[in-house]
Amino acid sequence: MKVLYISNGLTHYYNRVLSRLNREPGLELTVVSPANPSAYIGQGVHLTRAGADFPVIELPETRRFWMYSTFSGLARVLMRTKPDVVIVIESYLWTFLLDLPTIVAMKRLGARLILKTIPFRLLPFQDAERQIRDSADGFSRLPPAVNRLLHASGIAKGIKLLRLAMHKRALSRPDAHVNYVEAKALWATYGVNSEKIFVTGNSPDTDLLFSVKESLLNAAPLLPPNPRRLLHVGRLVEWKRVDMLIRVFARLRPRYPDMELVIVGDGPEEPGLKKLADERGLGTSVRFVGGVYDPRLLAQYYLAAGVYVLAGMGGLSINEAMCFGLPVLCSIWDGTEKVLVREGINGRFFKDGDEEDFVLKLSWFLEHPELMREMGRKSEAIIRDEVNIHTVIRGYMDALDYVRRK
Repeated sequence: MKVLYISNGLTHYYNRVLSRLNREPGLELTVVSPANPSAYIGQGVHLTRAGADFPVIELPETRRFWMYSTFSGLARVLMRTKPDVVIVIESYLWTFLLDLPTIVAMKRLGARLILKTIPFRLLPFQDAERQIRDSADGFSRLPPAVNRLLHASGIAKGIKLLRLAMHKRALSRPDAHVNYVEAKALWATYGVNSEKIFVTGNSPDTDLLFSVKESLLNAAPLLPPNPRRLLHVGRLVEWKRVDMLIRVFARLRPRYPDMELVIVGDGPEEPGLKKLADERGLGTSVRFVGGVYDPRLLAQYYLAAGVYVLAGMGGLSINEAMCFGLPVLCSIWDGTEKVLVREGINGRFFKDGDEEDFVLKLSWFLEHPELMREMGRKSEAIIRDEVNIHTVIRGYMDALDYVRRK
């Protein structure tokens, strides 16, 4: 089976996932990636071809009629590669609804379409419709005076409702959906049949991580042992809320003078975060180590930590931390954490954006080192037994088998 995967960029972690998928018997994977910086890749995301064991075709990302994004030459690539199935992320879904050359190519090939998405920001259709009807907002690109006129005339709401209806049509276009989390009730509001929905879970290549961990068992530790060493891994961007993590750390450190915080990652917030740490007089108790993409070095930081902490939006770093036997403290974000982190079992949740609750829950961890170690063991068991690279590949293969049968 030939599969064309349309991505918004080559990331070091997902390259390994797609490479594993490409190694499935009878499957031949090719990836389309933006030749220019994508409008749909997060700020500071590390892009690389490392770990990409599959052909890559780079095409210019382009915006059509201020309505949707696609790739120049995508139809020609379709006709040249002749995929049986196309997997697309939501950013480019409208291409398959509005771009005539792409639509014709898909029909000529008889290719099936699978949508890969994380629908945590998508409102149920009725709620999205109600929000538009109740809102007085206009369009960010237009002057305020024009927006007032469009709102008063009802044109703004009409345009937004039309776009919502088109998006509903686009979301019902794919032959199957693959999601990180269960979302059948949400998709039902957009007219998507539940049999089309497949849950992959969200995971890096856990086999690689466990192999690296095994190779380090007898190695000298990167840092001296400290059960009160906190670890954060991720881009230093606003929505990660590392500033709140530093403030909470500063409040607790007088009570726990042996506390340490290691921050792995880089990004536009780094200068301000370093300044905040200096202003709080944290000195060497806070360590900024920059972006780390070598699996072995990153593993050493995980193994040197006592607890993994996320103040804001997380990602695959939760999975990674659990692979290395760490308990997790986080809040609610894209839904991945709801699957992986179990309150009081292998981690704890604090109220989103609530600094006081963050302090309370983190101090609980610091007071219970034995429970932290037991939680860490349960974290690793969840990854080994429930959510790992094998569940991701199985979810993809179930979706591919489904559209092939159809």
